[in-house]
Amino acid sequence: MSLPPEKASELKQIIRQQLLKMDVHGRIREVLAETIREELAPEHQQLSTEDLIKALRQRGIIDDVMKELKFVTDVNEKEKTSAPKPSTHFVDREPPVLKKTNIDPTRRYLYLQVLGGKAFLEHLQEPEPLPGQICSTFTLCLHFRNQRFRSKPVPCACEPDFQDGFLLEVHKDSLGDGSKMVDATTMLSICDPVHMVLIKTDTFGETTLVASYFLEWRSVLAAENGITNVAVELLGVGTESKVSVGVLNIRLEMYPQLNKTLSSEIISTQFTLERQKTAEKERLFLVYAKQWWREYLQIRPTHNTRLVKIFAQDENGVNRPVCSYVRPLRAGRLLDTARQAARFVSALGHERAPVIGGGGGKQEQWCTLLAFLCRNKGDCEDHANLLCSLLLGFGLEAFVCVGTKAKGVPHTWVMTCGSDGTITFWESLTGHRYMHRPINPDDPPLVEQPKPLYPYRTIGCIFNHQKFFGNCQPSDAVEVCVFDLHNESKWKPMSGEAIKSVCPPGATSSVPPFPPLCASTLDAAVASNEMEVQLRILLSEHRKDLDLSTVWDDQLSYLLSPALAAYELERTTGVSAGNEEFQDAIRRAVPDGHTFKGFPIHFVHRNARRAFATCLRSPFCEEIICCRGDQVRLAVRVRVFPYPESACAVWIMFACKYRSVL
Repeated sequence: MSLPPEKASELKQIIRQQLLKMDVHGRIREVLAETIREELAPEHQQLSTEDLIKALRQRGIIDDVMKELKFVTDVNEKEKTSAPKPSTHFVDREPPVLKKTNIDPTRRYLYLQVLGGKAFLEHLQEPEPLPGQICSTFTLCLHFRNQRFRSKPVPCACEPDFQDGFLLEVHKDSLGDGSKMVDATTMLSICDPVHMVLIKTDTFGETTLVASYFLEWRSVLAAENGITNVAVELLGVGTESKVSVGVLNIRLEMYPQLNKTLSSEIISTQFTLERQKTAEKERLFLVYAKQWWREYLQIRPTHNTRLVKIFAQDENGVNRPVCSYVRPLRAGRLLDTARQAARFVSALGHERAPVIGGGGGKQEQWCTLLAFLCRNKGDCEDHANLLCSLLLGFGLEAFVCVGTKAKGVPHTWVMTCGSDGTITFWESLTGHRYMHRPINPDDPPLVEQPKPLYPYRTIGCIFNHQKFFGNCQPSDAVEVCVFDLHNESKWKPMSGEAIKSVCPPGATSSVPPFPPLCASTLDAAVASNEMEVQLRILLSEHRKDLDLSTVWDDQLSYLLSPALAAYELERTTGVSAGNEEFQDAIRRAVPDGHTFKGFPIHFVHRNARRAFATCLRSPFCEEIICCRGDQVRLAVRVRVFPYPESACAVWIMFACKYRSVL
């Protein structure tokens, strides 16, 4: 392999710095003096290079140097070849491999290593990816005590080559004295599991939830040398929650090592006690929920048909109270307002849980928050739970509403109650807000009634992390519904104590804790440019197929930017701004006798081919893309707005100007 001169000199410089850092020259001088003094006879004072290298190898100096010289590029080679990206995009997107972590010697850490996987039988026939070939990848996401980690993507295979280590701080958000070194007995009382989510990303960038697993890490407290190896069997999700998808080899190690380990009997007794306590709480809540439901049905027999949802299945097929899917979530510095939070949630993709077979039935799957965020898409329930949690974090009185849309389709959305009694509905899939003014059915016919703008038809129940109400008004139609939650003749409440017993902070072991939100790693300018270039190529090829030439107007493309920024601002704040300047700029850019046409469209993904296919289905956009006439000039502008996690709002505008010929 030949290197260009500048790379070769750079490599020499790295090696020279490493040798100086390790004081290799000094060690060679010592070995040289020692070899001459001890091993050579006085009459043979000639020392060959081979003799010196042999002496250095015997003393392990060459091995030490080779161990220290690790080249990051080799480690990253698989990732680079699997997804070719511009260098800036790659550097910004992936954390450096050889990253040093500052370890606080007064804190206790759990070092979790993933040492490969096996028996991922769905990928048994998967061919080895060729160099430069884009392939499907697995990514492992972890959450433990308010810390989140993500593995490097590895090609999907029967035995995926996971080789990653994660340093988890056990002290994080610790109980009691933060400066005190936590001992084994205290750690035994920390019942937070390590939540592991396995995501598959296909060659088109589409993500699939493969497995969600809660790792019980406390077995390491009984390990003799503070190290234990476990083989974790991952089960599928949804309808496949009883089917094994593969096995991960995991090594757990405590840092610093424990002075005193616990016996395995003590640990197993602790686990048994926790399980019994949780099972008893869940049993008592189930007894209470059944009694509540019987009382609810006695009010009116037709209540049996209302959408009153007390339990919901998560991705592992476990039934959990709906109140446990919501809790106040603060976004730190990542989101500034409640409306921005609604915009962020709407930018996460919408996808129903997959169903095997036909029939049109909906597979129920309410995802845990980590699984939803890592997959970057979910059903309306996942969106509503996250939005309600964020609004609670912003100090609003928010509830998730369970009901139906048009044609009786089940749906969930969010509602906030203002201190003045104002009721606002928030559609978590779009970010739209609707004011609710109930229609009074007893009013005379001539009294003008408010016309509802929201798409909701019926409402069965509402809930948050502390309250649950069943709708017991004569009609469950949203338009006549009165949200007087203190009136038990209109809303039947559940006991707050009962809810608290099975939802955090009352139940810590059975309910997964919420992970913190992560900042976006997306470079908005690079992503916008990439997508714009791809759309230009697709549009030129499409026109070429129609025997039409394509002439781009870069200045016109640039003038479309303010409009896209204004559209996003309006979606986020509800305020429109800058329209006058945009219209004035376009008038000046389009000569007399010419016609201008523009078509904006919004997406929550960055797949240019998919976006272009959607645009062609609109007759207005197709008219611009396939424009015929005199002096036709085309323009396209893409603006990607990144949000926390991997969410992004993408605005595209196609435009053209041409001479009007009558």
